[in-house]
Amino acid sequence: MKMPAAMFLCICLPLSAAMAEEPVDTAQDIIQRQIAAFLKDDARTAYSFASPTIREKFPTEGAFFDMVKKGYAPVYRAGNFAFGRSKVEGDMVLQEVLISGPDGKDWTALYQLLKQPDGSYRINGVHMVRAAPGPEI
Repeated sequence: MKMPAAMFLCICLPLSAAMAEEPVDTAQDIIQRQIAAFLKDDARTAYSFASPTIREKFPTEGAFFDMVKKGYAPVYRAGNFAFGRSKVEGDMVLQEVLISGPDGKDWTALYQLLKQPDGSYRINGVHMVRAAPGPEI
């Protein structure tokens, strides 16, 4: 039985749109879980989301946690936060996160997540900008 082209498109387009969103949804889930771990002072869980490159620079949970506390206070003690724009480039997801820091000031955190050989994503870096919304991603 032949399927009309319009029906084929209706069936396939939602599926392809869902697959295109998957890396972004995964990235947002990871970011949300890491921020929750920071708020609970759960260094082990927060560190579990770090990429191998970050783990090389900060080889222990304690070193990683200290770096985040000192250099990324808006992420470490995020008030309200919301996801902004996102971009997928190959095996990399860029995700903008609008954050109210502990001092009440607004920040934009631009997260970079990389797909690992096992198919998971890990946070490879965060660039903080003292503004909201941030620059083009």
